[in-house]
Amino acid sequence: MVNQWAAGLTPAAALGLRGRFDDDAELYERTRPVCPPALFDDLVRLAGLAPGDRVIEIAPGTGQATVPLAERGLAITAVELGASLAAVARRRLAGFPAVEVVTSSFEDWQPSAGVSYDAVVVCNALHWIDAGVRYAKPAALLRPGSAFAIVSCAWARPADAAPFWAEVQQDYQAVGFRGSPPPPPDQVEPWHFPPSGTDAGFAEIACHRYPFEMIYSAGDYLAQLSTQAGTKELGPVRAADFLDRVRRRLDALGSPALTAAFVACLTIGIRR
Repeated sequence: MVNQWAAGLTPAAALGLRGRFDDDAELYERTRPVCPPALFDDLVRLAGLAPGDRVIEIAPGTGQATVPLAERGLAITAVELGASLAAVARRRLAGFPAVEVVTSSFEDWQPSAGVSYDAVVVCNALHWIDAGVRYAKPAALLRPGSAFAIVSCAWARPADAAPFWAEVQQDYQAVGFRGSPPPPPDQVEPWHFPPSGTDAGFAEIACHRYPFEMIYSAGDYLAQLSTQAGTKELGPVRAADFLDRVRRRLDALGSPALTAAFVACLTIGIRR
């Protein structure tokens, strides 16, 4: 989806950055947050899915959403651009014979002839898909009445968050990191489909929010930062400076465990 940070990227910059997640597949798998189980339960229910239904997942990464969906009995074709990310996802999903991980960009991938799909799902990646394909290709894959499920997971900063979360913003500012500090959870805006009358091809039927927390060791938090697109956008020199600044700040605090706050959102659109 088009989030605040990604909205400032040119198409060329986005194309260059989206493949960089593959550099850190194992760190990505270890440190990326997984949305709450209730979100996946609601996704299956609201999309009208049942065990055995065929789902396309766009850009699954290492399977943060694929595994919960597979556990709910869905037959998934997961289309992942990064070969290393796809390899980790295959390893994690080896116990689910109805799941296939394909290494391809979503733009280039073509479905098997004669195969129909019951839903398309994308988690934290719609903004990386070419704008001309972003809605048109999912719409072409689905029958009228089928669901396109958009999942996001945004950082938040509660009022009772540890002082570190406010103080670390100085390090973001020092290196010229684009974007704004995370808002309080109740100010994280859910994403919505484009309004009726556009060419998106989908009518929104549901939008839900799921606040949750995750505890990181200091090392895993730094590893998570290193996998973020905003860090990669800085380039090697500024990224190293940024991570070193945050590391020194954590060292000064005794490398504490960090409670990070997130708000996951689920938006369901039905193919017109």
